Amino acid sequence: MSETLLIKGARLIDPVAGTDTVGDLLVLDGKIAKASAAPSDARVIDGAGLVLTPGFIDLHTHLREPGQEDKESIKSGTAAGARGGFTTLCCMPNTVPAIDNSTVVDFIKQQALEAGPIRVLAFGAVSRGREGKELTDMEELARAGVVGFTDDGSPVATGHLMQSALLYAGQLGLPIMDHCEDYSIVKGLGINEGWVSDRLGLAGYPSAAEESIVARDIALCELTGGHFHVAHLSTAGSADLVRQAKAKGLRVTAEVTPHHLTLSEEWVLGTHGHVEPDAVVTTAAYETRAKVSPPLRSLSDQAALIEALRDGTIDAIATDHAPHTYGNKATPFDEAPNGISVLDTAFGMLMGLVHAGEIDLPTLVQRLTAGPVSVLGERFIELATLAEGTPADLVLLALDEEWQVDPKAFASKGRNTPLDGDTLRGRVKLTIAGGEIAYDGLNA
Repeated sequence: MSETLLIKGARLIDPVAGTDTVGDLLVLDGKIAKASAAPSDARVIDGAGLVLTPGFIDLHTHLREPGQEDKESIKSGTAAGARGGFTTLCCMPNTVPAIDNSTVVDFIKQQALEAGPIRVLAFGAVSRGREGKELTDMEELARAGVVGFTDDGSPVATGHLMQSALLYAGQLGLPIMDHCEDYSIVKGLGINEGWVSDRLGLAGYPSAAEESIVARDIALCELTGGHFHVAHLSTAGSADLVRQAKAKGLRVTAEVTPHHLTLSEEWVLGTHGHVEPDAVVTTAAYETRAKVSPPLRSLSDQAALIEALRDGTIDAIATDHAPHTYGNKATPFDEAPNGISVLDTAFGMLMGLVHAGEIDLPTLVQRLTAGPVSVLGERFIELATLAEGTPADLVLLALDEEWQVDPKAFASKGRNTPLDGDTLRGRVKLTIAGGEIAYDGLNA
């Protein structure tokens, strides 16, 4: 049930209105209302020194249900989302079975409803069973409520399939998200082709394997007039391709993850990024918790991604939260699955960019709220604002609070983070979804 809450004296950042002020905000009947209308029995929350923004929207989350509930469930994933300040999660279709028909979509919606107030939106599969052979019934999936299509976990297999998908999805007004990876070059690899892969004797994942598919999909986007969204963009070259496509007026959008913005290929050495090229490799190397696809890239790629985020080339930050069991990751590097568990740590990771002066806070908030809406469509704009009468999806943030990452304390079932033991500065204190408190860390 929604609660009547009066948040007083917080810094209010509204990315849609473009405002950044100090004031009060009332949550009444699940909506944002005028603070002056607060009833006498409203619960008062002291927001002094804290920042209040719209709840974050994650375009790219792996909730694993149905079929892989040992890694994550919709209940545990939404709890982790709430801890991370996310009030809307878009789940990926690489479930078992895949989200390739309305029955699976309805199941996810029901599970999310039972899990709690965090909103779950589904991306439908591009191809049946995500096998890359024939299109799903996109109209059926759209009627069931999917917000876009992707075979994420795998690229859209062929140019012909991508062309057809862009045409059909375009008629439905929905985007095609692609995991841009040339399988003929890099399938299964999880380390950047660079000095670290050379040092460890591992086959590396070159930037060209991503950029070639980004280029293909941009060309097909121009041909069809569809909406192409680049999932987890990771290289300077990919950012340049998206920048050029936007300059041509194409409907191309892109996302970047917290880990590609803040971690680099050196993390695979197991020393939390603190290493020089001439350093001796230690027994901590071959860190599978830092194995992800696309891989953690070079420091120069990281700098290019931050610049692309600042200048609007990259529209949104998305977690690509990919939980795995301990056993999944406790294997030789080449055998371990790709993926990092991110929902619990995302805000603290990203605040490192703000504290370092790499990006300002209002821009960061925009890329976590209104930026994702620009991909999903204007029908979701009310989720990214503090305007009166809109759903009370809110997050209260302590920008300077330091905390140590302890995976055992995660709400997510996924403990697979290379940040284990690190100290982050910036913490979610309260998450409100539809007027209901989804996470309360005010006394933590």
